[in-house]
Amino acid sequence: MFQLGKTIVSEDIIEKDFVCNLSACKGQCCIDGDAGAPLDKEEARILKTIYPKIKRYLRPEGVAAIEAQGTNITIKSGDLETPLINGADCAYVVFDEKKTAMCGIEKAYNEGDIGFKKPISCHLYPVRVKDYSEFSAVNYHHWPICDDACALGKELQVPVYKFVKEALVRRFGEDWYSALEKEAEKLKK
Repeated sequence: MFQLGKTIVSEDIIEKDFVCNLSACKGQCCIDGDAGAPLDKEEARILKTIYPKIKRYLRPEGVAAIEAQGTNITIKSGDLETPLINGADCAYVVFDEKKTAMCGIEKAYNEGDIGFKKPISCHLYPVRVKDYSEFSAVNYHHWPICDDACALGKELQVPVYKFVKEALVRRFGEDWYSALEKEAEKLKK
């Protein structure tokens, strides 16, 4: 672990390799698990605001889940998440012609209908950020369904932090990311 400003960062995001391999996993991270995507309060507000614009991109069962549960849910810990369809798929997931899970929010973004790409927790994956009162912990999350992504990352020699550069800059800023790159260079020596 090392510190960058008000973050404590795991070396795993520099030492591990990762490139999403959707042709292998079919977007399984959006349909497996027992929880929705973590959201912050601002993202929950945004989802409520943009829902009318993204509704047409979603599957009927996703729309039904959102209209029954809301655009976000609050779990026992008080944290916010996206709602699920029958405890499985994220309510915002859609499928392409190859049956690969995709984000309906991101689809609306790519079509130019909204200015919000997707929840930062999804954009950052496999990096997970946990905010504490004095700092944020930045960690790599290994999930066996992403083993193909790890293999592809190793083959292409793309470390996690480079794969999620856009999301890390979105979350922490350009200066933070530049400091991370310097730290990565030091660790490689």
